[in-house]
Amino acid sequence: MNHYIQTICTIILFTLCGCASAPQAVLPVPEEKQIEWQKMETYAFIHFGLNTFNDKEWGYGDADPSLFNPSRLDCGQWASTLAACGMKGVILTAKHHDGFCLWPSKYTDYSVKNAPWKNGQGDLVRELAEACHEHGLKLGLYLSPWDRHQATYGTPEYVEYYRNQLDELLTNYGDIFEVWFDGANGGDGWYGGANETRSIDRRTYYDFPRLFEIVGQLQPRAVIFSDGGPGCRWVGNERGFAGETNWSFLRAGVVYPGYPNGNELQQGHPDGDQWTTAECDVSIRPGWFYHAGEDNSVKSVEHLTDLYYKSVGRNATLLLNFPVDTSGRINPIDSLRAIQWHQRVRQELSNNLLAGTHPVATNSRGNNFSPDRVIDPDYNTYWATRDDITSATLTFTFKEPQAINRLLIQEYIPLGQRVKSFSIEAKVGDQWKAVNPGEATTTIGYKRILRFDTVKAQAIRINFLEARGPLCINNVEAYHAEIDLN
Repeated sequence: MNHYIQTICTIILFTLCGCASAPQAVLPVPEEKQIEWQKMETYAFIHFGLNTFNDKEWGYGDADPSLFNPSRLDCGQWASTLAACGMKGVILTAKHHDGFCLWPSKYTDYSVKNAPWKNGQGDLVRELAEACHEHGLKLGLYLSPWDRHQATYGTPEYVEYYRNQLDELLTNYGDIFEVWFDGANGGDGWYGGANETRSIDRRTYYDFPRLFEIVGQLQPRAVIFSDGGPGCRWVGNERGFAGETNWSFLRAGVVYPGYPNGNELQQGHPDGDQWTTAECDVSIRPGWFYHAGEDNSVKSVEHLTDLYYKSVGRNATLLLNFPVDTSGRINPIDSLRAIQWHQRVRQELSNNLLAGTHPVATNSRGNNFSPDRVIDPDYNTYWATRDDITSATLTFTFKEPQAINRLLIQEYIPLGQRVKSFSIEAKVGDQWKAVNPGEATTTIGYKRILRFDTVKAQAIRINFLEARGPLCINNVEAYHAEIDLN
C-alpha cells in the first residue's frame, strides 16, 4: 500500500513540475544534415559552360573548348548578388551533359585547361568556392552522370572515369553542402566522334550506391540529390512548386533516375520509410543556360513570390537557377529581379502578429512542452500533446482585432513529420469562421505558409485534426501582407 501511494505521489509531482518526457520519434526521421539543409530554404543554381556560348540547353559534346572565353567572369559578383537576394548557398554545374569541365580535371582534356580563358590556367570551381567563403555562402556541385563527349560512355571504363571526377570535386574544394546527380541519362551524342545514340540501364549502370558511399566518405555533411534521394528528391517538375500535400518520405529503393511517375514526387509517399524532402528546381528564365533572346522573359516578382510560397511554404526547398551570361556575370536584369523578389517576401513576412500573445491549447504534455513554445525563438522547443492525443486545437487571442492573411506553421521534424490534416478558423466578432487558403490543409512538415483573403480577427485558431502521433509544433507565425497574391 505504501509503495502504491509513493508511486502515485511521484506521478503527481512529475506532472506538476512539467517534467514529462519528450515524445518518441515517429519514423522516418531526418539526419541532422538534412535538417540544417532544409533550414537554408532558398539557394541558387548556376548553369554556365560551353552551352552558354553555343546558345544551347544541351550541348552535343563536340563543341570546341576555344569557345569558352568569358570576358569579365567574376564569381565574386555571383556570390554577392546571391547573398543580396537571400540565397544561403549555390550549386554549380561543374560538368553538364556535354562533358565540358569547369575545373582542370586530370582525367580529360575537355575542360577549362584547354580554353583561352586565363590562358588555360583557370579553375572556375575554385574561384566560386573562394567567393562563397568570402560571402558566407555554402557550395554545392552538380556533376552530370551522362556525358555526350566521352568515347567510353556506356562502358565500365566511363563509370570509373566518373568516380574519379567525383573524387576530384569532393576533395579539392572544401566543404560541399549538396551533390547533385541529374536524372537525364543516355541518348544521342558525339561520344568521341561516334555520333550515335547510346542507352544505359539507369538503375544499375552508374552503381549509384557506390557513388553515394563515395560522397558519404569524402563529404559526410553533404546532402545527396537525385530523383529518389537519398538526401533530397526531385519534386517531379521543373516549374518550382511542390504539392499542397507534401510528405518528406519516399519508399526506399522505389524511385530511380528517370522515374516515370514524376507526379507522385510532388507529394512524396505517405507510407515511405526514407526521409527524402523535395527540392523545387526552377530557372529565373525559361531556359537553364543563358540566351540573350530571353532577356525580356525573366520571371516577375509576383511569379517568384508565388513560387516561394509553393516551395518553401509547402515543406520543400527552392533551388532558383541563374543562367550566367557570356560575359561571365549574372545578368543585371536577373539580379535586380531576384533582389526585388527577396525584398517582397521579407516585407510580406516582416511583422509577426503572434509575438506577445499567449497561445492556449486543448491539450499539453507538460510545462516543458507548453503552447508558449510555439512563439519563442528557439527552434528546439515545441508544444507537444500527450502520447494518446493526436488531435488538438491551438488558439491565439489578440488584445485588439488584427488584419491577417498569412499563417506560418512548423512541425518539429527532428521527431518526424506527423500532421495529416488541419483547419484554420478566425474569430470575427463573436463567431468563429473558417479560413479558406484555397489549397489543401493536409501536411505541414518543416514549414507550411498559407495565404488567404484578409480577415480582421479577434483570435485565430488551428485545429489539428489528424496526425501520425502526438503533435509536435515548434513555431507558429501570422502576418498581414499588404499585397494579396493568393
